[in-house]
Amino acid sequence: MSAYLNTRVSLFSGRIWQDEELDALVGEPDDAVASALNRRGLRQLAAHYDSLAAPRQDSRSLEQRIIAQILDETRILIRPLSGHARNFLTFWTARFEISNVKTLLRSKMMDERPAVALSRLTPMGAFGRLDDQALAHAEDVGELLRRLEAGPYAGIVHPARLAFEQSHDPFTLDAALDHGYYEGLILRARPLEKSLGSAFHGLMAGLIDRINLVWLLRYRFNYKLPPAQVYYLLLGSRYGLPGARLRELAALGSPAAVLAALPHEWRMRLAGATDIPAVFSRMEHLAAGQAARILRSGAPDIARAFAYLLLRERDLRAIRAILRGRHLGLPDADIRLALQRTSREAS
Repeated sequence: MSAYLNTRVSLFSGRIWQDEELDALVGEPDDAVASALNRRGLRQLAAHYDSLAAPRQDSRSLEQRIIAQILDETRILIRPLSGHARNFLTFWTARFEISNVKTLLRSKMMDERPAVALSRLTPMGAFGRLDDQALAHAEDVGELLRRLEAGPYAGIVHPARLAFEQSHDPFTLDAALDHGYYEGLILRARPLEKSLGSAFHGLMAGLIDRINLVWLLRYRFNYKLPPAQVYYLLLGSRYGLPGARLRELAALGSPAAVLAALPHEWRMRLAGATDIPAVFSRMEHLAAGQAARILRSGAPDIARAFAYLLLRERDLRAIRAILRGRHLGLPDADIRLALQRTSREAS
């Protein structure tokens, strides 16, 4: 156990926003928003709040500042770590760099100038592992994929490249990159699950089960993919929805049939959720409750740190929704509805 990490997580836990605090931010007068953000340590967001009103301002810089906050806090948390724990939490940040990979690939497909692609990337700071300049100047998608395959994310990119060469479908490429990333996360979580026990295992189960169920519903019924392809794109799971159950669910003919075929405790949790966004929201709400309990508990330090990062990112996404909604001039009621964090999620 790391005294530094436990102390730091306990201090950071005071940064978590309660629902009523987010509600108050929605209702703040415009000239008080920056002060409210400053009081909660979100100085970058506060300093740039007024810039959201600039005519040419888009949401990208807001997204980048939020990711910068997440990366900075992760950097502080991993200072005392080594081995599997440091490897896992570092890889957790790689989601943002895989998003940059997708941006580079889309830009190359659209034949955009390298400078345009580079302007859209999220700065990764100390967590960056890619040479963005060199990648942006690749001649075409094929060369870009080959360069990526020779780099630190080869295990993610190689199957994605093979899938893309067979289909030439940008969706398949994106889905394969997501699949490869989360399979890598599961692999890095395994040694920690063995040593840390139920708390860390529960956090991973909540994350992977949610991803698998939402992907299954989305791929099968929004994108109309055949059951075999849907199952191929899902994550290998040893959690609440193992592979055999996922294969059965992917073969069903409607979202209602899938939800009705879930285990009893899942049906109870998801009662009343009739569409994919509602399923995601309900499962995320339940996972957040679990993470909050672990954060307050005497669980191993790595489990508490991961619980904090899950909750912190959820908070920052909520704040992003509030700031975007205010920028767009949406009514307060619409912004609160977009947050989807109130007790109605579990009703």
